[in-house]
Amino acid sequence: MNSSATITCLDDLVFDNRFLRELPADPETANNRRQVFGACYSYVSPTPVAQPTLVAYSKEVAHTLDLSESLCESADFTEVFAGNRLSAGMEAYASCYGGHQFGNWAGQLGDGRAINLGEVINKRGERWALQLKGAGLTPYSRNADGLAVLRSSVREFLCSEAMYHLGIPTTRALSLILTGEPVVRDMFYDGNPEIEPGAVVCRVAPSFTRFGHFQIFTARQDLKLLKQLLDYTIRTDFPEMNFRGCSDAPEQLYLAWFEEVCRRTANLIVHWQRVGFVHGVMNTDNMSILGLTIDYGPYGWLENFDLNWTPNTTDASDRRYRYGNQPSIAFWNLGQLANAIYPLLETQHLGALQAALNVYKETFEQGWQAMMAGKLGLKAFDPATDLELCTELFTLLQSVETDMTCFYRRLAMISLDTGSGDEELMSPLTEAYYVPEQLTPDYQMRLCAWLRRYIKRVLADAEADDERRKRMNAVNPKYVLRNYLAQLAIDKAAQQDFSMVNELLDLLRHPYDEQPDKEAFAAKRPDWARQRAGCSMLSCSS
Repeated sequence: MNSSATITCLDDLVFDNRFLRELPADPETANNRRQVFGACYSYVSPTPVAQPTLVAYSKEVAHTLDLSESLCESADFTEVFAGNRLSAGMEAYASCYGGHQFGNWAGQLGDGRAINLGEVINKRGERWALQLKGAGLTPYSRNADGLAVLRSSVREFLCSEAMYHLGIPTTRALSLILTGEPVVRDMFYDGNPEIEPGAVVCRVAPSFTRFGHFQIFTARQDLKLLKQLLDYTIRTDFPEMNFRGCSDAPEQLYLAWFEEVCRRTANLIVHWQRVGFVHGVMNTDNMSILGLTIDYGPYGWLENFDLNWTPNTTDASDRRYRYGNQPSIAFWNLGQLANAIYPLLETQHLGALQAALNVYKETFEQGWQAMMAGKLGLKAFDPATDLELCTELFTLLQSVETDMTCFYRRLAMISLDTGSGDEELMSPLTEAYYVPEQLTPDYQMRLCAWLRRYIKRVLADAEADDERRKRMNAVNPKYVLRNYLAQLAIDKAAQQDFSMVNELLDLLRHPYDEQPDKEAFAAKRPDWARQRAGCSMLSCSS
């Protein structure tokens, strides 16, 4: 970084804090758990901690905020982003929102363990909201303590940055800091709580506004505040929509905004499906109006390809948020957002809301087809041939335990020589299978038949094979944040060894590159991690 263009003191950050200036605050200043009415946020203060220790920080996010490396490694940086001090311009608050959780209306939720520090304007004029997760109680903490533990914080920090480098819209993470404070958590909700090390993550995004921010005011029939929040959101987060030009027809503006949210959400879900990411808690309060991945709780990557897999123990019975259901859940959630803004529209606009929801379906379908063409190395998706090709592939992937990441990456390596024997044809793919005994003669025959159909389809594009491989390797990552890797980093960090957190952070900066010295991180999940806590399914406990 160019030191002349970076900030060396946190008090030199430029805060705008428009959210606080333009929207109403909770008049109650006491930090007690309560229902908050007629306000978008409540002022709070982070809870000071005993002995903050910097575990890691993202150089890329620091650069975005114009922060020098020396500043990020300073004691003051650790103090501020642990919540022990507010630098000049910071105004701490927690926002009010509601939401549907597992399909049921949950009422007021809000920032229960997130404390916003304000909105920074960087030297390029970009607006970035800063938020501490795990920094203490807020009025929205309900029955919780507002704190976070190391294991969930490591996972959020690493995954935020991993997703960014995968090219997936996401909130970012600036820093991960141990608090030196013990936190009690019942990891399995089985009545056996344990003491765990506490931690704080500083999250960064253009906005943390969620679907639930609008839902809460509609549920309370506070349409004045609903309109105020929606106008503010469009004006601030969607300036390209030319708010002033639509002042005489706000309904048209609201519909255009909702359609854009539908479009961004569809593009996000396509990306999730592309890399096999499963969010695990797609409640409406965990859906960003900017189409960002937000709130990294019990997420996971498909290892054994299974459309019915969910990483969330709370969702184990109904599997509402399973991998294969994510596209339809996003659509359902958008329907709830449509219900939230509907009171601001005239009755005749109901059809336009439905049309906007159809934009989600169309955008997702087109995006999915383009995504699959990329994963298979095709120039373009031809529904006449490629839908059936994909359907058969998914059947094959689910018929035996197949590592999704390994399979697609290795599919680029197969030979296009149509005279190859079955064994030679399959050989690049063998490392993608968890249980070799499942590869029965019948399965191998069916797989080779598919491979030959695939080769024929690729050859029809009349493109050099190295171009096919290049296209596939640009969208099929070699490295993802597998749960067992994150757990190994957590285990070391709990012993004050932060080396693996930083090693994974560096690895995941280049998920599509070969990185020959990091081959071990590209291997499929080891058998010991199949059922180990933290390596397969996880709870919402953090």
